[in-house]
Amino acid sequence: MPHQQLTIAASDGDCPAHVFTPAGGGGGPAVIMYMDAGGIRPGALGMAERLAEAGHVVLLPDPFYRYGPYGPFDPVEVFKGDFRAILGPLMATTGNARAAADTAALLAYLDTRSDVVGGKVGAVGFCMGAGMAIAAAGTVPDRFAAVASFHGGNLATDRPDSPHTYAPQLQAEVYVAAADNDNSYSPEMAARFEAALDAAGVAYRAEVYDGAAHGWMMPDFPVYDEAAAERGWREMRALFGRTLG
Repeated sequence: MPHQQLTIAASDGDCPAHVFTPAGGGGGPAVIMYMDAGGIRPGALGMAERLAEAGHVVLLPDPFYRYGPYGPFDPVEVFKGDFRAILGPLMATTGNARAAADTAALLAYLDTRSDVVGGKVGAVGFCMGAGMAIAAAGTVPDRFAAVASFHGGNLATDRPDSPHTYAPQLQAEVYVAAADNDNSYSPEMAARFEAALDAAGVAYRAEVYDGAAHGWMMPDFPVYDEAAAERGWREMRALFGRTLG
């Protein structure tokens, strides 16, 4: 699968990024992938490659570029110890508002590529990245056709850049896949998030993956659930296929 490493001049400096394209030299509609707190690592690259196999030009920016060099982390090893002590300093350098501020630069890069089909893009986010994907789509709403959120946490809080506050600007179709018994996304928070989408008239579908733990989509996580992950991939491909062509 064609793979390119590059640097994008983002809002706060140079952002390392990866691009995966469909095999055979073809192009396709673009999707921006926002990763979890584990950052860029072999597992994340594999997920971007898999999405490219479905016919997309996939842009994977590094959410921790403001921090500087790190890792790559092995989530299994990280979760054996105090993962907050390890990942907390990196997470402190980013967030929904900062990711939103980088959106124009990411889109400007995609606009330079002749293999990107169409003017609309998709976004998918995992865990921490789910809120970033929603914030990005709400910041430049006319460019995003679809957003997928997988086991996203803190989607409706009292923070000024809470993902639910971007709902009035969203023009994208949204798919929300929640983990069962997720402390970072309680039923009460889900109700608040969905109420914001309803009030804004956003087209969306929200599902709870019964029995799946927070992080179930990540193949290098201890809680990876293959059956639930395959369901998630089917939903993701269907969403982008329907909205991006």
